[in-house]
Amino acid sequence: MNIIYTREKTRVMRVGNVSLGGDSPVSIQTMWKRALPDDRELLLKELRRFAVLGCDIIRFAVPNEENAKLLAEIGPISPLPIVADIHFDYRLALIVLDGVQKVRINPGNIGAEWKVKEVLAKASDKGIPIRVGINGGSLPRKLRDLPQVEGMIAAAENEIELLEALGFKDAVFSLKSSSAGNTIEVNRRFASRWDYPLHLGVTEAGPMIPGIVKNTRALLQLLGEGIGSTIRVSLSAPEEDEVVTGREILREAGLRPGGVDIVSCPRCGRSEFPVHELVGQIQEELYAIRKPLTVAVMGCVVNGPEEARHADIGITGSGNEAIIFRHGELKRKIPMDQALEALREEIREAIKE
Repeated sequence: MNIIYTREKTRVMRVGNVSLGGDSPVSIQTMWKRALPDDRELLLKELRRFAVLGCDIIRFAVPNEENAKLLAEIGPISPLPIVADIHFDYRLALIVLDGVQKVRINPGNIGAEWKVKEVLAKASDKGIPIRVGINGGSLPRKLRDLPQVEGMIAAAENEIELLEALGFKDAVFSLKSSSAGNTIEVNRRFASRWDYPLHLGVTEAGPMIPGIVKNTRALLQLLGEGIGSTIRVSLSAPEEDEVVTGREILREAGLRPGGVDIVSCPRCGRSEFPVHELVGQIQEELYAIRKPLTVAVMGCVVNGPEEARHADIGITGSGNEAIIFRHGELKRKIPMDQALEALREEIREAIKE
């Protein structure tokens, strides 16, 4: 299939301070998974944490008017651009457009065409882009008897006709299926016809392991073909896991260099070093670092310095002693109970170099 509109050829728009489309970097999104807290500072603190981990855009479900008003108030002070996810009630979109940076609507359930027109008219007045979210499992009734990919393309075509009739240009499209194969095919077909930026992801992908496998298959394939301007890795897992997985996918695709590459062994019968525990304790700190570093956490002195020789910093241990190495060479030995803090010290030193 001839992909006419690779990401560099798509139209460009802004979601707050994030640029989508054209030669803009591929951005990472996640979705807030809890009820909105009454404590606004707590909410903003969490959003700042996601930003440090590498999130670029955050989406919120908007189930009621109270949430819509709260997001409209928080939008201007949020450390991340906010996307309001609207289903069923178009009036909620009209409320949030007073403060958020993007609105997502689903043509399968937003209602009559005149409701969509009202949302688009206000978005146009505010200069706010719309994401048209087309999910294989929630197509308009008249399209549900078609093969899933055909129905999704038909839904996209219908929405594009409406957008163009109204002169609305700042739209991002997502075409998601719970099937990685269908997600790949439908996005290829879209990119062969239209120049709207694409938001990529596999919807309802499942818990961590199957969800990561499905998303990795679909996203690496599409990104490698030049398709996609922003991604969201949907997982039945916390937001930070979606963000970190998205970062790793972009790293593997060669689209987000820099940051820390964590190398750790799976452990075996020789292991005398608490690999899993230490990685769990320091992982979030490492993902906050922007300098390119490789950090190795190895289970034994056999695999330690030798197999992780390429690492900038490594740690392993045996018995009551931990060993820090730099580029495969022994740096120092410390008591096992000081291993975590010693590793932190070495990382801080490496950042300054």
